[in-house]
Amino acid sequence: MTATNAQLVVVGKIVGVYGVRGWVRVMSYTQPRENILRYRNWHLRRGDGWRPVEMAAGQSHGKGLVVGLRDYTDRDQARSLIGLEIAVPRAELPAPEEGEYYWADLVGLKVETTEGQILGTVDHLIETGANDVLVVHGEDRERLIPFVADQVIRRVDLAAGLIQVDWDPDF
Repeated sequence: MTATNAQLVVVGKIVGVYGVRGWVRVMSYTQPRENILRYRNWHLRRGDGWRPVEMAAGQSHGKGLVVGLRDYTDRDQARSLIGLEIAVPRAELPAPEEGEYYWADLVGLKVETTEGQILGTVDHLIETGANDVLVVHGEDRERLIPFVADQVIRRVDLAAGLIQVDWDPDF
């Protein structure tokens, strides 16, 4: 059974090969990064479609992770996977704590100021080290809004598809 995009959450990316037995280097988007190794049922995006694969083994290696995928047994097969995004079924992820959100849940939400001015929609998020940043595409321009709860982010209403922010629209 193939999962739809709405049922999948992107958790990493294949960034290189490791060794000669088909292992790959993985950039994990999970926190901590090793959490990606908890999931066996991966989906890899090639073009517009997702293809299921099974993670057979994985481990930390230096500052990154290396993973063996079932049915990938040599370096040439592994090389064909470089650049592909890794997703897992949403149902396998733990429920976020109160006030925490998966990035995938925020993408596409409308963003408005506390005064009701629409700034646009969340296109994607970036990690800066200090805090995550919403990349909001509006009619007039793109805005980078720090995801800082209670200071900038006043309310997230997933059901209504809305993030309310205390943000100067001219900034």
